[in-house]
Amino acid sequence: MKRRIAILGSTGSIGTQALEVIAAHPDAFETEVLTANSNADLLIQQSIIHKPNAVVIVDERKYSFVKEALSAEPIKVYAGYEAISQLMEMDSIDMVLTAMVGFSGLKPTLAAIKNKKHIALANKETLVVAGDLVTKMAKENNVQLLPVDSEHSAIFQCLLGEQHNPIEKIILTASGGPFRGMKTNDLQKITKNQALKHPNWTMGAKITIDSATLMNKGLEMIEAKWLFDLRPDQIDVIVHPQSIIHSIVQFVDGSMKAQMGLPDMKLPIQIALAHPYRLYSDFPRFDFLKYPSLTFEPADENTFTCLGLARKAMIRGGNMPCILNAANEIAVAAFLKNEVRFLEIGELIEQCMDEINFIAHPTLDDYCLTDAQTREWLIDNLRVKNS
Repeated sequence: MKRRIAILGSTGSIGTQALEVIAAHPDAFETEVLTANSNADLLIQQSIIHKPNAVVIVDERKYSFVKEALSAEPIKVYAGYEAISQLMEMDSIDMVLTAMVGFSGLKPTLAAIKNKKHIALANKETLVVAGDLVTKMAKENNVQLLPVDSEHSAIFQCLLGEQHNPIEKIILTASGGPFRGMKTNDLQKITKNQALKHPNWTMGAKITIDSATLMNKGLEMIEAKWLFDLRPDQIDVIVHPQSIIHSIVQFVDGSMKAQMGLPDMKLPIQIALAHPYRLYSDFPRFDFLKYPSLTFEPADENTFTCLGLARKAMIRGGNMPCILNAANEIAVAAFLKNEVRFLEIGELIEQCMDEINFIAHPTLDDYCLTDAQTREWLIDNLRVKNS
């Protein structure tokens, strides 16, 4: 039977590529729900092509525009953030691809898990912010959390068939971003346009900046902790500029397994959507002879302080990763508006981690309050700074 997919964040980079995967396999998948934050034009185009049962435009001001544009289609149109969680109750959804940006993905993901929908997880912030709640709820509802991030997909694939073999550690690989090898002095005058030029991957603006600061790798460490039930000391990061080895698992006997391939997000998307099956693809194949040298370097946490801050947050636990994530979202948004310098992103995050109240065992309400307080504190401080 076809697997019916809801894509939360269909107009972003992951969402658009997921629709390409679904279109390439019409016998395996069909589109059930599409959601977008504010890109009404693209949501309309996607809806006309892929014929979902329902769509959500979060920006309620654009509801009438979307509704009118889809009036000739048998598609239900909803508006507002809460509508996404409500649609997760639909019996016709088999799997939910969570590709919303940042903290906004948490509540819809929890709603999907509560309604026993398997999750293809592209929104790493969901586990960064509330990994304990999400993994516990998934276990209680017998829901699979299938990673879409290339690094976590690699680990997931390496662990298939290894249920009885203890992990010694995992090694996440990082491209190093556009500023690999630079030192602090080199980063003083980095511009937004420079930071948005990733050497290997095509992604949205926020995750591209996170890759430039190495915060993305820090968030991936925290995500991996929860996905694979690891201690912080079992998670390493190395820089691998070619982005061919996507991650490595080392077992207690010293043996290692690595997953390799060209840097193309459609493959990990397809693996998550189709699991436990492998579907044919016409994606380009890797040729060893075109990559005679694969290189590795240590990750420089002294220069790229966001990676070190993420490690500290992971080790401390509680609501500290939530503080880290909220501060990063605001700081990156300010950088993209040219309100702060590149190196200030890490400085602002560290200030929030020092100032916001720490909670060792937070509830969902605590996470929501922490997120709101962190954002408010940092926005207020940025307003004063820039006044």
